[in-house]
Amino acid sequence: MQVTEVKSEGLRREFTISVPASDIAETMDTRLKEVAKTIKMPGFRPGKVPVSLVRQRYGESLRGEILEKTVNESSSTAITERDLRPASQPKIEVKSFEDGGDLEYSIEFDIIPEITPCDFSKIKLEQLTVAVEEKEIDEAIERLASMQKSSKPISGSRKSKTGDVLSIDFAGKVDGELFPGGTAEDYELELGTGSFIPGFEDQLVGYKAGDKVEVNVKFPDEYGAEELAGKDAVFDVTVKEIRESVPAEVDDELAKKFGKETLAELREAVSEDRQREFGDLTRMRLKRNLLDELSAQHDFDIPQGMVDDEYNSIWAQYEQQRDAEELDDEDKDKSEDEHKADFREIAERRVSLGLLLSEVGRVNNIQVGQDEINQRLFQEAQKYPGQEQQVLEFYRGNPQAMESVSAPVYEDKVIDFILELAQLEPRTVTMEELLKEPDEPKKPTKKKAAKKPAKKVAATADDAEKPAKKKPAAKKKAAKSDKA
Repeated sequence: MQVTEVKSEGLRREFTISVPASDIAETMDTRLKEVAKTIKMPGFRPGKVPVSLVRQRYGESLRGEILEKTVNESSSTAITERDLRPASQPKIEVKSFEDGGDLEYSIEFDIIPEITPCDFSKIKLEQLTVAVEEKEIDEAIERLASMQKSSKPISGSRKSKTGDVLSIDFAGKVDGELFPGGTAEDYELELGTGSFIPGFEDQLVGYKAGDKVEVNVKFPDEYGAEELAGKDAVFDVTVKEIRESVPAEVDDELAKKFGKETLAELREAVSEDRQREFGDLTRMRLKRNLLDELSAQHDFDIPQGMVDDEYNSIWAQYEQQRDAEELDDEDKDKSEDEHKADFREIAERRVSLGLLLSEVGRVNNIQVGQDEINQRLFQEAQKYPGQEQQVLEFYRGNPQAMESVSAPVYEDKVIDFILELAQLEPRTVTMEELLKEPDEPKKPTKKKAAKKPAKKVAATADDAEKPAKKKPAAKKKAAKSDKA
């Protein structure tokens, strides 16, 4: 095998590799003999088929197998002998592979740069904590109580107001005709919930039991029933009864409705839940600050091709969100060139940090066990109640999706390793201080260009800056504001 270096510029390497025809022929002969022992042909006993017949019938298909095997083995040998670490899958182009001739192909790839991590023990960071105040627990308990509220008939004959529960009969018409689903009797409607067409509930404020009301509304343009979307409608409504909403009593009985024996236990559960939420937020802030510090303290060349891949991924996701009209106002106000510049910078930062964290993990032999991956996988599946098994099967049958689960686990372990060495100064803050947008991340003196390393690391510090990736096709559990 002959290896000729064609290019060595920065992190880019290109070689031409030539494998002699004699080596190809030897590999082919060996493979033909192996096949001859197993195939069956009429007129020959098993294992006695002449190699010449095997070559005649299967030679062409075996040449493709030999080509792939020879390219894989020879390119791997060339890379290993030169102690190179490709940053991504090498690009291979076969230039010559004639029957009886030499195999000649080119191989091109970027190598992982030399990275010297800084002294992590000199990194100083604030470790924020948020104390759960009794006021927050009281408010959370009150919200839980409101979820269990009931209603009772009003005393006297006052007019309806927001928050009341009305028992109503109604019949809706569009263009003077009743429409399916537009009629009901003894329907209970809580005013102010927004559960009906916009404007419907507002027009029922200020009436007494027995009143008849004509409610004029317009169906939203995006209404689910196409035949009603954007149409004007008139509802003839009879207010039959007015009831007052009554929150549940904050006592042990309320606690039992949420699986606790006493109110004290419920308060403790709410407090622990808040602590977990605050812990997740403070962890995110600490991680962001650490990554900002790491980005500022490291400057190394990064494979441009990897930056391009990462940028293209970000841009494709942005286009999906744009086409689905899911962009916020700030993103809508930016020009395409501004978005491209922002995404290029995000790609550079994300990949440079990914390379750094991957190198720290490699040098310090940080490994992720299958139990850790399974735990994270089950956590992801639990976000889709009732479809956990389908979600698990989706991930286990999709290597890329599985990597999206294992990569953050690996990254977290590397982050934890660095934080163990760093100097952390604890500071208690309010929730408002914690949620306040941090300052812009520190930038290195020299701009980098990068992408993800050979061992993929999760999308590091800039999750909020990159369009979200698609989840499996399963209905996500609605987030609860207060859990016990």
